[in-house]
Amino acid sequence: MCRHLAYLGPPVSLRSLLYDPPYGLLRQSWAPRDMRGGGTINADGFGVGWYPGAGDPVRYRRAQPLWSDTTLPELAAVTVAGAVLAAVRSATVGMPVQETAAAPFAEGRWLFSHNGVVRGWPDTVVPLAAGLPVRDLLTLDAPTDAALLWALVRHRLRGGAAPDTAVADTVAAVAAAAPGSRLNLLLTDGTTVVASVAGHALSLRRTPDSVLLTSEPLDDDPGWQTVPDGQLVVATATGLEIRELTAA
Repeated sequence: MCRHLAYLGPPVSLRSLLYDPPYGLLRQSWAPRDMRGGGTINADGFGVGWYPGAGDPVRYRRAQPLWSDTTLPELAAVTVAGAVLAAVRSATVGMPVQETAAAPFAEGRWLFSHNGVVRGWPDTVVPLAAGLPVRDLLTLDAPTDAALLWALVRHRLRGGAAPDTAVADTVAAVAAAAPGSRLNLLLTDGTTVVASVAGHALSLRRTPDSVLLTSEPLDDDPGWQTVPDGQLVVATATGLEIRELTAA
């Protein structure tokens, strides 16, 4: 399993999301509170992507534990953004620990993350992978389930699917091919976040002008809302929709 978060709203420092909260991603990298039987720590890499303005997002990824990185704390203290996606990774046994395997995955304005596991990897999803362009398979970020999920979502986006449809249809297809998979996905273009809740936890906290979605609450504020399993979240800084997670 992994831990991830997405934020949309007034610009905040990366430090306020990653390091300052008592149960922020730094704490979750070594003492997560809800791993659902999928490991004990998230020490196999991390990444953060943020939108500095109207352009494409910037990413910072490493294959080491978040707590061991000495550069990001200084960078996070002085970097502010109104849209952020970040993750810490717990690699599934047998999958590589390398920088390109860490979320967020990216193309253009899109950032993507996966918290969970594809059961029976890779055999169960061979038919789904066979439906992708050969070039996409040859250029996967890493030979991991998360990277393939990103390729499946991205293929739908390139084909003109709306982001919520791309996520929901991918989850439905993979769940059918690999029953028992945990498929909590996060996708954002810096203005909208789409999140699936399929087999793992997701919480959110809203203010009038922001939304924060996380695998687990970053603090003990009573304003956190637990999103039930089997739901799809579509959020902007000022709007929120939660509906049943079903294919289009």
